[in-house]
Amino acid sequence: MPEISGHFVHSVTVGTGVPAVMIHCALSRHEPLLPLAEAVGGQVTLIDMPGHGRSDDWDGKHDYQTLVVDAAAACCDGPTHLIGHSFGGTAALRLAVERPDLVNRLTLIEPVYFAAAKGSVEHAAHAKVFRPFVGAMLTGDEERAAQIFNDLWGATAWDEIPARMQRQLIQRIHLIVAGGGAIEEDAAGITSAQRLGKLDIPVTLIRGAATQPVIKVIHEVLAERIPNATDHVVADAAHMISITHTDAVAAIIRAADQGTG
Repeated sequence: MPEISGHFVHSVTVGTGVPAVMIHCALSRHEPLLPLAEAVGGQVTLIDMPGHGRSDDWDGKHDYQTLVVDAAAACCDGPTHLIGHSFGGTAALRLAVERPDLVNRLTLIEPVYFAAAKGSVEHAAHAKVFRPFVGAMLTGDEERAAQIFNDLWGATAWDEIPARMQRQLIQRIHLIVAGGGAIEEDAAGITSAQRLGKLDIPVTLIRGAATQPVIKVIHEVLAERIPNATDHVVADAAHMISITHTDAVAAIIRAADQGTG
């Protein structure tokens, strides 16, 4: 892949057939999504977001979400199906809104566009439980911040994560702050009713029944504002649904592709 604003972004392509681009969640990398890519089928290109996997570190200067959006755009050779999880879902949605010529279908798996839920009780609760993370980052305690973030959004308890992986999470935790403004404030207005109302493509929303309550509100807002959106809920799943419930997520995506879900 070519450099994006001076950043090399690593990507891999698997399978053959209808093209899709898949974007992982923050603090992860493309490999955990390979089983989903295989289960969905087609030709899937997966990227490592800047600062993740084998991509270059974020330079601390360029807007982080913009880098991810541009990286995904560079993988689209004509109209493409975008599949994004969590922060990756916010980048996928932004690309679809800003570059409709590149996107013919959208699958959003728990996109954390918190700005869409502002004013709700659930958003206020989200902000409250996230304050200890902010405090830890402000005092430079990145280890504590990583543990707090993992406890809120991860699939594995912190004490059960191998030390090497813990260190990787701690080293990347600043990227949560890097992308925070885009999803908390949405200065570009991506989630506004006006901009989402212009999306003229099928949009599949997928969330877990046991996820953070604010995610349900985000999905409800997006489903209301996007003309051709459907919301799907997977029982017993939480935020890391794309990894923990791969078969269920893939089945929803395939059904939508066939026009049956």
